[in-house]
Amino acid sequence: MIYCIWRRDLSMLLSKTLTNLNTALEPALDAITNINGIVNDFVWGTFGIGLLLAAGILMTLVNRGFQFTHIRHWFKNTIGAIFADKHVTKHTEKDDKSISQFQSLCTALAATIGTGNIVGIATAIISGGPGAIFWMWVMAIFGMMTNYSENVLGIYYRRKNTNGEWSGGSMYYLRDGLGSKKGCKQIGIILAVLFSCFCLLASFGIGNMSQVNSIAGNMKSAFNVPTRITGIAIVIISAFVILGGLKRVAAVTEKLVPVMAILYIVGALIICISNIDQFSAVFNAIFKGAFAIKAAGGGVIGYGVSRAITWGFKRGAFSNEAGLGSSVMVHSSSNIKEPVRQGMWSIFEVFADTIVVCTLTAFCILSSGLVDLETGQMLTDVEGSGLVGQAFAGIFGPIGPKFIAIAILLFAYSTVLGWSHYGAKAFEFLFGVKTTVIYKIIFVIMTYFGCTASLGLAWDLSDTFNGLMMIPNLIGVLALSGTVRKITNNYIRRTFHGSKEEPMYSAFEDIQREQLRNR
Repeated sequence: MIYCIWRRDLSMLLSKTLTNLNTALEPALDAITNINGIVNDFVWGTFGIGLLLAAGILMTLVNRGFQFTHIRHWFKNTIGAIFADKHVTKHTEKDDKSISQFQSLCTALAATIGTGNIVGIATAIISGGPGAIFWMWVMAIFGMMTNYSENVLGIYYRRKNTNGEWSGGSMYYLRDGLGSKKGCKQIGIILAVLFSCFCLLASFGIGNMSQVNSIAGNMKSAFNVPTRITGIAIVIISAFVILGGLKRVAAVTEKLVPVMAILYIVGALIICISNIDQFSAVFNAIFKGAFAIKAAGGGVIGYGVSRAITWGFKRGAFSNEAGLGSSVMVHSSSNIKEPVRQGMWSIFEVFADTIVVCTLTAFCILSSGLVDLETGQMLTDVEGSGLVGQAFAGIFGPIGPKFIAIAILLFAYSTVLGWSHYGAKAFEFLFGVKTTVIYKIIFVIMTYFGCTASLGLAWDLSDTFNGLMMIPNLIGVLALSGTVRKITNNYIRRTFHGSKEEPMYSAFEDIQREQLRNR
């Protein structure tokens, strides 16, 4: 009896305390929300998206349209090499802390192929109309060279830490590349620190809590699994994988990513083939919506050019993360010597993520009768993953939404694994390699709270921090565009014109000599 009264009183006290705390914090939270809204509008508004597109166009011009002029070459040396060159997929020796080229691709794709490929595309169509898909393609085409450039720089400016692991990323070419230019030393260091801080914060948001929150929500709605149970399961699995280091993460992603991508692509292709009679109308809606061309009935397809461009560019950037500098940290851990060869994997990464997976999602939605292709208007109130689930349900019946729930589970969790490495590398740059275990433990624990908490503001903040990574990274890429051009031209002359000149492997003489000895 006494225990029951004590428990009731304690519960009331806690409830009252939390209520008072929420009331006290409300003005501060409102202020944070307002400030975040302003910053988010800046980084993901006209300035940020314009900067991202301009960087892609410039790097395409600087490198003479490498993604077009050498398309056969980079296909042969990426997806083709997986089946033709055993060295691409061969695991490194136990004492070698680097990972294979295929593992680096899978870990990078693990981080980029996420909920944005499903939920993000649905949002783009709902908010920007079918025309948003065209502008998503445009962003991806130029984003290929942004991603290529930052990963070329990542290999060129990487160093080995005290554990013998490769450490590379935007923070390193900002500090050692941009910082080596006359009068830019302090600027390079400041931008490197800012990038690392933004990456660290984004890793807990967009790379962790927002992803597992989607997993928990979908598992509850599709299979009635309590969020608490999902949270415990993810913590246990994450502790085993993430605390095991990059090699264990890479070992999981190289198995998980191909399986999840193939399953989703096959499912989406079945939808597309079943609705193949709608393809002509889908293409017409996309292209007409992109330029606000009037439909036969006189109405304008979609919501105007401005909204189509905005949402197409935003979803393209969110999906493949080209320009954010995130994937550089895992690509830099590859056992490859040639910066351009790793850069080609980055081109394929954007191609696979946006041109393949995102496009299939878009065609599933647009061909399923859920969108009026004459006007671009939605014919259902369902949003996000539910919209894609409804498209799959049209062919697969009740299994469709469950299939999407499983796809989100795999996509989102793979993103968690990829971002755990990004955050660890940012933490290493700021606090030293020996401290990264602290970050990993915190990261694992936060997955539980991501599953069980109502995130709200956390989603918005993580979105902003994700975008803030882009600005210092693109400053570095643009400032070092000449270096990317030199490295690319050096590779082209040696590979296609038989030049005997020395390869440009590294910006540092000791690493350059070591790589040359090990050719």
